[in-house]
Amino acid sequence: MDQIAILVVEDDTDISKMLTELLNAEGYYVRAAFSGTEGLLCLTHENYDIMLLDLMLPGLSGEELLVKSKNLREGLLVIALSAKDDTETKISVLKNGADDYLTKPFDTGELLARIEAALRRVSKKNPGSASTLAYRDLVINKETFEVTLLGSFVSLTKHEYLILELLMSSPNKVFTKNNIFESVWNAEFLGEDNAVNVHISNIRQKFSKITDEPYIQTVWGIGFKMKT
Repeated sequence: MDQIAILVVEDDTDISKMLTELLNAEGYYVRAAFSGTEGLLCLTHENYDIMLLDLMLPGLSGEELLVKSKNLREGLLVIALSAKDDTETKISVLKNGADDYLTKPFDTGELLARIEAALRRVSKKNPGSASTLAYRDLVINKETFEVTLLGSFVSLTKHEYLILELLMSSPNKVFTKNNIFESVWNAEFLGEDNAVNVHISNIRQKFSKITDEPYIQTVWGIGFKMKT
């Protein structure tokens, strides 16, 4: 299953840290933004499946970001998290495009259940429609074949892209050269072909122009996986 990407827009650093740790532990890819303006910037440069949105934010308000996000990212699920518990605010936020509303303080178990329920609703409407893969700050759009790292576009060849998509499809799995070659080239791997090594090296070089952080790990004697 593709890793779900969640953007947490919350200016309270303690709540943001708690949410990030909670969601990471559940296997989600998480990015934190601490203002409405930063949240909008993240949405502009990266694809997310869900946004957890505080309403009382510095700069751009949560309500303003909600409206802009719906125009910017079609299919983005938004769960509002706010201390505002009046019915008028809840109705307004839901009418403006939020998929759910949870009042602070909230139970973390209930939040996880709300997230899972929102994802199930989308899955039933659009079976097999997941269009993005995300791992840390690396995002693939499977519809446009665009790859971004830390918000910067990475130009990959067809085979480089297919290798990266395969690795990101199961980031904890070690793919042998045989696995990669047969999946990407649709041909039998004969053992002596160096194509996989060359393409992995090319991907790493392109990533190194953006960040020093390694994203692809060599598992000696076995193959390759995403770096944990």
